[in-house]
Amino acid sequence: METNKVVIESLAMNGGVGDHSYANNSSLQRSGFEAAKALIYRAIKENLDIKHLSRGRPFRITDLGCSVGPNTFIAVQNIVEAIEQKHQSQGLKLPLPEFHVYFNDHVSNDFNTLFASFPLERRYFAAGVPGSFHSRLFPEKSINLVYSFASLQWLSKVPDEVLDMDSTCWNKGRIYYTNAPSEVMAAYSGRFAKDMERFLDARAKEVVHGGLLALSFPCIPDGLAYSRSQIGGRVDEAKVDSFNVPFYSTASPMEVENLVAKNGCFTIERNEAWACPILEGNGACEMYSKHYRAFMEGLIKEHFGSDDEIIEELFKIFTKKISDSFDILEESNMSILFVLLKRKEDS
Repeated sequence: METNKVVIESLAMNGGVGDHSYANNSSLQRSGFEAAKALIYRAIKENLDIKHLSRGRPFRITDLGCSVGPNTFIAVQNIVEAIEQKHQSQGLKLPLPEFHVYFNDHVSNDFNTLFASFPLERRYFAAGVPGSFHSRLFPEKSINLVYSFASLQWLSKVPDEVLDMDSTCWNKGRIYYTNAPSEVMAAYSGRFAKDMERFLDARAKEVVHGGLLALSFPCIPDGLAYSRSQIGGRVDEAKVDSFNVPFYSTASPMEVENLVAKNGCFTIERNEAWACPILEGNGACEMYSKHYRAFMEGLIKEHFGSDDEIIEELFKIFTKKISDSFDILEESNMSILFVLLKRKEDS
């Protein structure tokens, strides 16, 4: 199981600002966030109670899974502006609180590049918080608003069962659960449920009463078979048998709703999905390939070795496969789920 632990720590996106960095290859996530922007504004306008903000205490926001690059700053600025607009619209006599934003990601995240690219005219204080969001990160009742975009689909680890050669879930010849037996899918779904339980338990302790969780991540429509959700692959090399991607992108709105209900600490204020944006035009296939490379290269190098020539060849082949299968990608049933949760009063 030691290999599995190594994979977990390698989940950070490609750092720096080079050609294969996440900072320069996250336009898909940005497109998704732009689609969610109006939802976040509306969520704050309709669901955030700012009349009872404590005088003299900052309003604390955290971006869980911030990675590196401009997307996290755009998101945080939009949240701050939405809160300011609501404050002004209600004509409150209390002054606006100071904003304190915590940027969270794995300890191996490139926080140096993140800090170096902070906007010069930001209206908030900032701090980095390294660590997994599947566990506690903050003191009790200290956070007012939790934001996370395109992060919760990453599991805390590969399900143990799919790495066990004696298990019916042994995922031989595959690196993912698409086109795999139903037992493999069940193992991934079970791991997602455990991770969401830990995530919600941690946030239930950290978020103030009435505080909000604005979460968005890939999903599929209720009732859709996971095998119809996206392109999958099978590779015959023996070493692939022990390599699996800790990624679960086929949660459904009902699946998430049931997990929130099981936790019992939050009300669901909004739960809706929209189609994932699709890149078009010249260069779209290469952009998709670079997008995947930005968040998969670390995992691949950790398991198969860091030979740059092999990595280059791998993604050349991958780009061609995307081009050959682009019509399937265009017909994908993948969606983005936006879930707004509100912390209940303790019973």
